[in-house]
Amino acid sequence: MATEIKAPTFPESVAEGSVAAWHKKPGDSVERDELIVEIETDKVVLEVLAPEAGTLSEVLAEEGETVESEQVLGRIGEGAAKGGEKKVEQKLNAKAEQKSDVKPAGGGKSHEVKAPTFPESIQEGTVSTWHKRIGEAVKRDEVLADIETDKVVLEVVAPADGALAEIKAEAGSQVESEAVLALFAEGAGGAATAAEEAPAASADDGDGDEKVGDKILAPAARKLVAEHDLDVCRIEGTGKGGRILKEDVQKAVKAGTAKKAAKPAAAPKQAAAAAPAVEGERPEKRVPMSRLRQTIAKRLVQAQQTAAMLTTYNEVDMGAVMDLRAQYKDSFLKAHDTKLGFMGFFVKAASEALKRFPDVNASIDGTDIVYHGYQDIGVAVSTDRGLVVPVLRDTDSMKIADVEKGIVDFGKRARDGKLGIDEMQGGTFTITNGGIFGSLLSTPILNPPQTAILGMHKIQERPMAVNGKVEVRPMMYLALSYDHRMIDGKDAVRFLVTLKELLEDPARLLLDI
Repeated sequence: MATEIKAPTFPESVAEGSVAAWHKKPGDSVERDELIVEIETDKVVLEVLAPEAGTLSEVLAEEGETVESEQVLGRIGEGAAKGGEKKVEQKLNAKAEQKSDVKPAGGGKSHEVKAPTFPESIQEGTVSTWHKRIGEAVKRDEVLADIETDKVVLEVVAPADGALAEIKAEAGSQVESEAVLALFAEGAGGAATAAEEAPAASADDGDGDEKVGDKILAPAARKLVAEHDLDVCRIEGTGKGGRILKEDVQKAVKAGTAKKAAKPAAAPKQAAAAAPAVEGERPEKRVPMSRLRQTIAKRLVQAQQTAAMLTTYNEVDMGAVMDLRAQYKDSFLKAHDTKLGFMGFFVKAASEALKRFPDVNASIDGTDIVYHGYQDIGVAVSTDRGLVVPVLRDTDSMKIADVEKGIVDFGKRARDGKLGIDEMQGGTFTITNGGIFGSLLSTPILNPPQTAILGMHKIQERPMAVNGKVEVRPMMYLALSYDHRMIDGKDAVRFLVTLKELLEDPARLLLDI
């Protein structure tokens, strides 16, 4: 009996997602809980695991297709159901042959490489990158190009082993749904590219990993390698059996040690579109803003336009917290297997202050005010894809060790793209720490429908008047941005003062005073 593979349950704020990548093909065997397909939304990439062991018998939602919450994506049959899979493959091959009306090149079958089918809400996309050049040998399902929309980046993969015969949509071109991007010839690839292919030849090992030369890449690592156009041979894998993980690629990107050697320039037309630069003593380079960055910009502007946002500032002497950390950091690490940081103190202090000022913990829903009888605090985390805000639930009942462990876990999974949408929904308050990047003072922007956000900053020693004497103290500026429609200035100032008092005398957190 076939088992249905369903999309995850999307939260109310996410209407639909896009099938980003199938890691198995019809006829492949799968194990229970093995990664089988990825769904990309405008916020996160969701992994769909195999509900049962068996054989992938049918794919109902192809890559690039838009899917809804809990939609059936495919089916898994028991055992090696070869007949069913063979029919599916024959059907897909027949469909590809019908679409292709290009004349064969080099003795092989030819295909039209088309853009994915965009959802109704997306009118067009931009060809952001071509990962392969004309005549360069590629393997089936290897990434040829990326198409960027205002929600997701879609990958266009090779329909078979072969090479690009012609590129019809250069990098930077605007394309519509199912537009022809290039012509592809099976079995093609010149002698020059054949030599390049040998060390980079890839093969799927059956579990989503890909072997490139003598290196084995995890699916997430493979995508990142393609995005940054890296030389796999220069990346050291730390996974089992030398497997290259996403973290290994990120490390190589940061260190700049895996860049490919300079290659001959592509067609002049493509190069000109990719890097329009003005030479001379005052060089300039104009590149289009990515659609994802456009969407982020739009949301930030909407937040400022829809809320009566105001910011109040204060400063806190971090001496007491720093002394406490210095005294107990070793024993804390030994007892809880996690480091004692500053965020634990700020989250606990904010939780206490939110209980005393319920307006700051409230949210606005249309013309209604929603008062929350709990404290769910979002902590901003910086990743390669941008800023995400996972939420710590019921922080009032959490211990400082639980807060620190939760933040470390969020940071690691956010950088790996493993956070779920539900983990970034429903916060009642947000804390963002620009101090880790050296920011001395800033004005954080609200995270609607929340009515307040706290900005932490760099700790800097400054001369302060203490009991009539000048002392050098470790000071931090705090900024509270709030929605004046909901929160009066008096309450915003008192909330910030309460935070200051709790942090300057951490014993108050234990004594509840």
